[in-house]
Amino acid sequence: MYDPVKDGVEKSIQAVSYAEAEPPSNLSELVHSYWQIKTDADLDEDFVLHALPDACTNLLFDQLDVSIAGVTALQTTHMALNLGKRFHFVGIQFYPGVWSDIAATVDHYVGEPYRGALPLIETNRRLASAEFVDKGPIFSQLVEQLWADGLVMPNPVTSRILSNLDEIHTVADMASVAGMSTRQLQRTLKETTGFSPHNLLKVLRVQHSFRNDYQLAFADQSHFTHSFRKATGYTPGRFFKKFDV
Repeated sequence: MYDPVKDGVEKSIQAVSYAEAEPPSNLSELVHSYWQIKTDADLDEDFVLHALPDACTNLLFDQLDVSIAGVTALQTTHMALNLGKRFHFVGIQFYPGVWSDIAATVDHYVGEPYRGALPLIETNRRLASAEFVDKGPIFSQLVEQLWADGLVMPNPVTSRILSNLDEIHTVADMASVAGMSTRQLQRTLKETTGFSPHNLLKVLRVQHSFRNDYQLAFADQSHFTHSFRKATGYTPGRFFKKFDV
């Protein structure tokens, strides 16, 4: 199954830690991971997270201010997110196509109080009093509630795509794997992911290259380097030298 990498944390920064946990098996079609990023001590300078596009939607919770939460997603390129000198965020990363309300997402880390209808603030209060190892059941309860309310649900189209990335080199390949015409795929992906097939393919191929030989997804090294730089802002060599992923 699709396994996107974490966002880029510079190797030189020692006082920022990242943790990740798998969801229970009954939610594994919906959720890639539960995650946490936090400072272990106050930093001398603001920390900038190098956020990478992965087509996933995240529910994000600020553990230092429980009024702050939201729904986040990135499009086709990286984003530099200034988290300050002290921070503690946790979240739920949903697979592409699982989140039903694409219009509710923002493309940055949330910094304002949440005023929507989702039970995010109530959940955040419960999360803030628990260690990360104990947050899983709280996350899972929220996901189950969202599933029951129809706000998240398994997406068979994106699931087929994510399960067969080695076979997909073009939009036509993607449509074939999904069992659709390219026009049907265009409409379906736009509605369920916010991406066109072409843009989704660009993101998935770069993400796939982190875990696999780039030759599985790209015609040659030049094409890979160009696509990688557009998505991440760095050549592969510079990226892996600078960031821990």
